Amino acid sequence: MTSEVVILAIEDEPQLVRFLRASLAGHAIHLIDAPSGATGLIEASTRVPDLILLDLGLPDMDGVEVCRRLREWTKIPIIILSARGQERDKIEALDAGADDYLTKPFGIGELLARIRVALRHAQRGPGTDQPVVVAGAIKVDLGARRVSRGDEEIHLTPNEFKLLAELAKNADRVVTQRQLLKAVWGPGLVEHTHYLRVYMANLRHKLESEPARPRHLMTEAGVGYRFKTV
Repeated sequence: MTSEVVILAIEDEPQLVRFLRASLAGHAIHLIDAPSGATGLIEASTRVPDLILLDLGLPDMDGVEVCRRLREWTKIPIIILSARGQERDKIEALDAGADDYLTKPFGIGELLARIRVALRHAQRGPGTDQPVVVAGAIKVDLGARRVSRGDEEIHLTPNEFKLLAELAKNADRVVTQRQLLKAVWGPGLVEHTHYLRVYMANLRHKLESEPARPRHLMTEAGVGYRFKTV
């Protein structure tokens, strides 16, 4: 991060806010904090930050509702901060437009990596995704609809490619099961999560060097999947 980034933390835990402020200060990040959903919405509209960190357990309103309200008028990247055991809330927030989530407690290194990914996607903007996405030996050419591992071209079925392409377009970000099912099979099959398990297993066997210990096609337990390039 070469220039100062402004981040709004909508978070009501003072200890976590102090941790974030101290940890991010050395990385050219200016932190604004808001202890409630209502205050966060005001700060987001008046300060217009580069990125928002959003806690789901706020004192005045549900964090998912805050996410929905933000998405009514802004495309500012939103990273959810969630306590363990709130998978349903995390899924709802991601489906409501959040870009990513972190489970508490988390390390500052992981948070910085997620911030970089979210800002990079925001800078590219809609319709400007890279035509070629590379993850280790795996190369996904979205324009040519070709997939290779090293020097070997890999044959994928149409739905396997659609699933991989959706993950590659959102590289390094979690994509919920519902989002993937809707993109690949349509809105009528968003409850058929077993499709994803079967197709992800197929993709891992075709693309991962150790399918049982994948390095790139990652499961986000109870939430969705992530195509990890870094």
